[in-house]
Amino acid sequence: MWGLRFQKPAGLSRDDLGDMVLRAGKAVSDFLYPPICPGCGILNGSHRSLCPFCWSSIRFIEKPYCAVLGMPFSFDPGADAVSPKAIAEPPDFDRLRSVALHENVARVLVHALKYSDRTDLAPMMAGWMCRAGAEELALADLVLPVPLHRFRLFFRRYNQSAELARAVAQQSGRPYLAHGLIRARRTDRQVGLGRRARLENVRGAFKVTEEGKMALAGKRVVLVDDVYTTGATVNAVARTLRRAGARDITVLSFAMAISDLI
Repeated sequence: MWGLRFQKPAGLSRDDLGDMVLRAGKAVSDFLYPPICPGCGILNGSHRSLCPFCWSSIRFIEKPYCAVLGMPFSFDPGADAVSPKAIAEPPDFDRLRSVALHENVARVLVHALKYSDRTDLAPMMAGWMCRAGAEELALADLVLPVPLHRFRLFFRRYNQSAELARAVAQQSGRPYLAHGLIRARRTDRQVGLGRRARLENVRGAFKVTEEGKMALAGKRVVLVDDVYTTGATVNAVARTLRRAGARDITVLSFAMAISDLI
């Protein structure tokens, strides 16, 4: 009976051969789907990375910043300084950490992930989020996303916050709680609503599931969202998590709309 046998080239180990196959596969993939910058669309050196121009346009949030809201300070007021905003209106969570201001390419990435089915961007964005929230993630017991109502999930097909949260959990090595929280009431879109209207829109919208009740009690949690604006949504979620027994709550977002916080 005739058969074919593959003879590996002399001098090549199995690992060397595997590397050759992977490199060949990558070359074919890059030829068919060339790497482009997700910020501007020009050809790029690698997938899931920005071109130098787009990278330089992102305003990353670095210290010094408010110990509670993570808002950048224009000068260094000292360790653990808290902004007037956080003092006047204390949030229901313990602290907020964000990667960048919600403008320029950071805004493009958020919109691409949320509205253009670019879920492939989540691992790249999550990598930056892990850096921004490194101290908090190191102490966290759980990572969970801001949930999307099932009606909106049906039409969008995915929850952008869940895509980010899953990637953050994987890259940080923290447990991911996918079904601990639900959005029990369908709410209007927050875009375009004023602060008071946003607060009313999400009041009582979130509930902890039975799985969440068992998992959250006494735990330090990281709540993941794509962009932080007025804080109405994550504050409503934080209150729900507190009632379920969460001990410490960090909100971790990719972007922060600083104009909504001033």
